[in-house]
Amino acid sequence: MQTDNRLFDDFAKFMNGAAGTLAGVGREAEAGLRERMKEWMGGLDFVSRDEFEAVKAMAAAARDEADALKARLDALEAKKK
Repeated sequence: MQTDNRLFDDFAKFMNGAAGTLAGVGREAEAGLRERMKEWMGGLDFVSRDEFEAVKAMAAAARDEADALKARLDALEAKKK
């Protein structure tokens, strides 16, 4: 025997609506947080990987040149003595 209980039907509809609303609020909160994090991260002075690699290569080249100049200077000083 099954009874038609509108209270349970209404409660189920209410809970379905509430779950949908909460899911929407969750998506909105996540999108808002993601946007704020992008703004915050964008305000910081981070460099891209390409920029980092370029500066790293420049530093290595400068170090090699400094080592070559030091060796040349040492050779000239040795000649002078």
